[in-house]
Amino acid sequence: MEIEYIRPEEIEKRSFEIISHELELRGYDPFRGISEKQLNVIKRCIHTTADFDYADTLFFSEGAAEKFEELIRAGASIVTDTNMASAGISRKALEKRGNKIFCFMADEDVAKSAKERGITRASVAMERAMKLDGPVIFAIGNAPTALVTLRDHFDPGDYRPDFVIGVPVGFVNVEAAKELIICSGIPCIVNRGRKGGSTVAAAIVNALLYGMDGNGR
Repeated sequence: MEIEYIRPEEIEKRSFEIISHELELRGYDPFRGISEKQLNVIKRCIHTTADFDYADTLFFSEGAAEKFEELIRAGASIVTDTNMASAGISRKALEKRGNKIFCFMADEDVAKSAKERGITRASVAMERAMKLDGPVIFAIGNAPTALVTLRDHFDPGDYRPDFVIGVPVGFVNVEAAKELIICSGIPCIVNRGRKGGSTVAAAIVNALLYGMDGNGR
């Protein structure tokens, strides 16, 4: 295998060309039941992970990309379950629209409440997020208990998440928690199975934001 000599500013472009070519070989394109916006999300997840399984495992609720865009235009806040996911989301793309991003996981009172109640910080952080004004988009890449908490408050009608990106990675309750969101009817993008992570959550948000600027790749 030979080294390709590519200008630094062309590396990402070349990466997406390779991804697009391999997806075409696998039968994925905008004309075979996958919208261009969905394909942009799939490509960016693959770009982040080098894992083509995301072409098969990403679940999109009906009109998911359009719903995300509608919420962003309405001033929605984004809530993450890790500071890593928060750091990975494009501030430039958010700031140009005036959207805010929050992560409550490291707050001292969240940790204290979680310890006193015997629950995870992610659960307490989601409860904190439910008190935010305006629409909220949840981008969950680490904690399945965040998804379980959202569903627990959704079922009795206490709270309805506006949108959930559910891609926690791991082994304990990860797959079941994702299915809870898929089956809820909440607008969502979820990666079935064990794979995911904070970088994937950020990649999905960025793909959708960049798509709004006509740069979804």
